[in-house]
Amino acid sequence: MTIGIDQIGLASPEFYIDLRKLAAVRGDDPDKYTIGIGQDEQAVPPSSQDVVTLGAAAVKQIQGSIDPQRLGLIVLGTESGVDASKAGALFIQKLLGLPQTARTFEIKEACYGGTAGLMMARDYVAAHPKQQALVIAADIARYGLNTAGEVTQGAGAVAMLVTAAPRILALSDDSVIHAEEIGDFWRPVYTDQALARGKYSTEQYLRFFALAWAGYKKASGRSLADFKALTFHLPYTKMGLKALRQVLPEADAAKQQDLLMHFDHSIQYSRRIGNIYTGSLYLGLLSLLENDDTLAAGDRIGLFSYGSGAVGEFFSGTLASGFRQQLHATVNQGQLNARRELSIPEYEAVFENSVPYTKADYQTDPMYFAGPFVLTGVVGQERQYQTN
Repeated sequence: MTIGIDQIGLASPEFYIDLRKLAAVRGDDPDKYTIGIGQDEQAVPPSSQDVVTLGAAAVKQIQGSIDPQRLGLIVLGTESGVDASKAGALFIQKLLGLPQTARTFEIKEACYGGTAGLMMARDYVAAHPKQQALVIAADIARYGLNTAGEVTQGAGAVAMLVTAAPRILALSDDSVIHAEEIGDFWRPVYTDQALARGKYSTEQYLRFFALAWAGYKKASGRSLADFKALTFHLPYTKMGLKALRQVLPEADAAKQQDLLMHFDHSIQYSRRIGNIYTGSLYLGLLSLLENDDTLAAGDRIGLFSYGSGAVGEFFSGTLASGFRQQLHATVNQGQLNARRELSIPEYEAVFENSVPYTKADYQTDPMYFAGPFVLTGVVGQERQYQTN
């Protein structure tokens, strides 16, 4: 029995900024952002968009493949949840009318949460082969205006339907994990803006990848020659390139160029959306699948997941026959192209108008209502959602 990703849905805010224009306002060389960091555009979520609305929108794209009689698990992986107790997955379940008989909850471990959910879903389907499991990786990356992390912000969600006999990617049972308590990144419960030790976090990401990759080679007996492409968690696209460059010397020159070419396809969506934390690895996977026309059934794809604090995991999957017919490339690319660009002053105003950490009621701005679901405000300390 094969188990893996049967469907993938994507959602991102309908507003963005051009990072070259941000660089000009911040007094930076645009190449610092577009080359040094590897980002061109950045999705901007208004306060009417959060991980619930984005996650629900991503699921809506693939809802036609969900069988209410078979869906037994709904997991939201996020580090920007809307409540310290209640799972955002329950809001998503209600907005979409998903079955109330499904085990529904939220999971957190920084950017690793989506992978934790995916592995749990794979194990669930292994135990219940006729059932489906839904994994949603949704996040909003916020570091603050005019901060070192500003250029690595972003927002979005990836939804994955996990089943037996998957039609996109069959997951191999070959994970290698390294978990260790470190202080590279965190977000206190009283703020929506993350704190990070940037240089140290980069070093740890690369160290965790090296450990996981070495462990994987030893356990599986595989090498770079066995992979069509490697995909990475992408807090910014240059980070993934640094990891890839660590292992390229293990291959000959032709294989190195091939892997670099596939990597370039995998970062196209991230260059335009930015960092979506738990969903970043899967945004990269989706970008690879929808932009790389050299992929074929049976190709093995490597995936490296990293969540600060920290957990790293390397695993692989093989492409299913007919996987292209299950994708939504035209829709996804069309939606990215149709977004409205914000001026930098408007972006700053939208950023500052966030849901406050207070008891007071709050109303979001209808001028920025977009997407199939919106948060209209907070009344009596309860979030109010509606279809748009």
